[in-house]
Amino acid sequence: MAGKVAVIGLGDIARKAYLPTITARAGLDLHLMTRNPARLAEVADQYRVPEQRRFTDLGELLAHGLDAAFVHVPTAAHAETVRRLLAAGVPTYVDKPLDDSLAGARELVELAERLAVPLMVGFNRRHVPAYTEAARGPRDLVVLQKNQDGGSGGVREIVFDDFIHVVDTLRFLAPGPIERTLVAGVVTEGELEQVSLTVVGGGFTAIGTMHRRAGAKQERLEVTGGGVKVEVTDLGQVTRHEGGRVTRLAEDGWAPVARRRGIEQACTAFLAGELPDLRDALRTHELCEQVVAELTEDGAAV
Repeated sequence: MAGKVAVIGLGDIARKAYLPTITARAGLDLHLMTRNPARLAEVADQYRVPEQRRFTDLGELLAHGLDAAFVHVPTAAHAETVRRLLAAGVPTYVDKPLDDSLAGARELVELAERLAVPLMVGFNRRHVPAYTEAARGPRDLVVLQKNQDGGSGGVREIVFDDFIHVVDTLRFLAPGPIERTLVAGVVTEGELEQVSLTVVGGGFTAIGTMHRRAGAKQERLEVTGGGVKVEVTDLGQVTRHEGGRVTRLAEDGWAPVARRRGIEQACTAFLAGELPDLRDALRTHELCEQVVAELTEDGAAV
């Protein structure tokens, strides 16, 4: 896809991962939008975006007739921003989640379907090279830990803004239909301290956990099956165990961060029109809503 492509929201994720990826593509006419004039000027100057393609108002941006948009605004603003883009007929890529509620996510999916406008949710771990490789082998047991070093929050906030990565990755790696689920966690005075999700199907178990005060920020995946265990640390360091032998696969130290984290591949798929099933993305939101419900049954604050 070439043409007028907008990046809406210029926070850390947009500046560190998406803009370096998008601006490396030929034939794109970059438009930038944020409500922060100082940040807009800084980022636009960095990428030599002319004044006529800098915006602080979504209505003015839409008046320029976009061909595609990447949405990186805070989660609370996803619904309004995506709704207006879809109504204008603009193919839209949005950071996870679509919305911080199942009802809001479903509304956006149904709107995209009704208007026949492409919509993609940025589940980048489905594109991480080490994870896609792990998905090709036997997967009798999947264990994924995504821990943080501080930064607690309410149950709904943490589940939909962070644990959703774990939920979607378990669904991606599950080798068959999920038949049963088990949710557990610790909520203290309305703050989510730790959470786990276990999904079970025919011949497989997948377990995802998150601890918000683990002393280190780390993601670790273990996939076991067919006499082989593959470990992936922080999305890129791969260790393979087979027949008593341990092999540590070399990382490509020159690969950009966005490629190692699957963001470059996700952007490429979106701009090429190779969109994943939107209803499948909705099913991840459904499972997140189930996690929230089960963690707040005792009346803890959402």
